[in-house]
Parts: sequence; structure tokens; C-alpha cells
Amino acid sequence: MKILQWRQILQWRQILQWRQMLQWRQMLQWRRTVLPILWLVPISVMLWFHVQDMSQQRRALEMRQVQTERKEMIKSACSEEELLQISSFSLKHLIVDDDHGLLYCYVPKVATTHWKGFMLSLKQGEPYADPTSKSLRNVHDKSRFRTLDMLPKTEIKAKLMHYTKFFFVSDPFNRLISAFQNKFEQPKELIYAKYGKHILQHYNNESNLPQTAVEAFESGKRVSFNNFIQFLLDPKTKQPFDPHWRQIQQLCHPCQIQYDFIGLQETLDEDAEQLLSILKLTKDFKFPHAYKNMTSSDSVLQWFSQVPLNDRKKLFMLYKKDFKLFGYRRPDELLDG
Repeated sequence: MKILQWRQILQWRQILQWRQMLQWRQMLQWRRTVLPILWLVPISVMLWFHVQDMSQQRRALEMRQVQTERKEMIKSACSEEELLQISSFSLKHLIVDDDHGLLYCYVPKVATTHWKGFMLSLKQGEPYADPTSKSLRNVHDKSRFRTLDMLPKTEIKAKLMHYTKFFFVSDPFNRLISAFQNKFEQPKELIYAKYGKHILQHYNNESNLPQTAVEAFESGKRVSFNNFIQFLLDPKTKQPFDPHWRQIQQLCHPCQIQYDFIGLQETLDEDAEQLLSILKLTKDFKFPHAYKNMTSSDSVLQWFSQVPLNDRKKLFMLYKKDFKLFGYRRPDELLDG
């Protein structure tokens, strides 16, 4: 009986020893396979952050270089006469934000709704509202902003020297198409009264025009794109033009004002991101992927197909300065027949 008990005890000891050996083998195997991987995880994370940081630094450097090139292009395109001082009346398009030290020159038809909403949001203070929010209504109401022309000359000079100044531009011909679409493709009473009747009478030989834009549209009397171009080319047309089709250099005066940031409609998302980074507002504002107010090359050709070649050339000369200042190429396909 005692011998049997001892045998059972020995068997249990052997079983325990085998289990312990198995556990040690499993532990050794785990150390050989899993531990190296665990060590690699923090290293991989550190490498990922390093690569991201290097990528962001490289991107920031590239964007700074782009801004330098844009500023140099403006400087090289400006004549000595244009470097003279401008009157305070010419500063009506520069919106002032004293709290953040900002001056924004708005160019109609170049993401103006977005950036005016941005300026209104800054004006209302933290927590900042979404610039596209319905709470920021009537962003085009001039009374909601203070512009640089309202200030004494000493303040104007100080703000131009010390505030961060920015504006956005677009291809001049694309902007003209956008302005025409916005103002003349729908019946708008103010536009019809101020421009529509005159254009139809003088450049489309219309007479006995209806009193309202709605009636004119219903009767088929509409301003064509060619009519609009004829109006712009007529020496009798009063200048400066309406801000929606006025030359950008006459709105923001880049030859007289040294802007800190020049954005393009064509690179709106990237430029908006960089500007917010410069202003240290990336955590406060997330601009949506904006609708780029641009027209494809084929569409531009189609729009201008109704405009005689000689008039296209005259139109280019009218907006040539904007093409040159902001680095837009000469549209040879439109001007060389």
C-alpha cells in the first residue's frame, strides 16, 4: 500500500516537472518571437512620427518658397509709377481685424464668401463659429465690417506696416465667366436696372425693354456673354469697373501694398491650410474642400467662341496686368486664332 502511494506521488511529481518544462519552453519561445516585435512597436511609432514631421517641414518649406516666388513675381511686374502711394479711398476692399492683426483684401468671385465668413467668425470671438455656418448670415453686408479706408491716415500706415495682409486671386478670364454667370444668368433686378438694360440697348440693339428682369427673361431678352464683353471693351464704359469684374490690381493694389500671403483659387485648399497655419488657427478652423470657382479649358474655349478674336485680344490687354502680376499664362488658344 505504501509502495503504491509513493509511486503515485512520483508520477505526480513527474507530471508537474513536465508541465513546468513545457511552460518554460513556451516562455522562451514567446521571448524569442513576441518580445522583439514588442520592442519594434515603439520604434516604428517613433519613426512614423519622425517621417510625418519631416514631411510637414518639407511641405511648409515648399509653401514658403511658393509664397516667395509669388511676391517676387508681383514685384517684378510693378513699375516705378505704380509704387507710389494710393489714396485711402482705394482701400475700401481691405477688411480690418484688430484683435488678430489682420487685413484681408476681398476679391469678388474668389472664395469671398468663405473668407468673409472667416473674418466675421474672428470678429465674434471664441469659440469661433464655422465660417460656413448659417449663424454668420449676410457675409456680404458691408456694414458688418470695418475697412481700412474708414481710418485716419496714421492708423492706415501703421496697420499696413504691422498687420498680416492677405488676399486670393484667380485666372482673370475664369473670373469674368464666373461674374457673368452670377450676375446675368439669373434675373436680378438691381443688376438689370444698373447694367442689364444698358447692355441690351447698346450692344444687342434692343428697344422697348421690359421694366423688370423677370419680364425680360420671360420674353427672351437676356444679356449674352459677348454683349457683356462688348460692354467692358467700350471706352465709354465708366471705370473703375464694378468690383465683380474690376481688375484685381485695382482692388487690392499689390504694387503699393506688400502682402504677406497671396493665395490662388486654383490651389485654394492647400493655400487656406497654410494661411491658417501661419495665423496659428488650424485647431480653430477646418475649411471644407471648397468649390473651386474655376472653368475647364474646354469650357473657357466654348464661352469665348462667341467673342470675335480681335475683341478677345483687346480683353486680354484690358486684364493683362492681372495675368502678369499673379503668374497666369497668356491664353494662346484664345488669342492666336
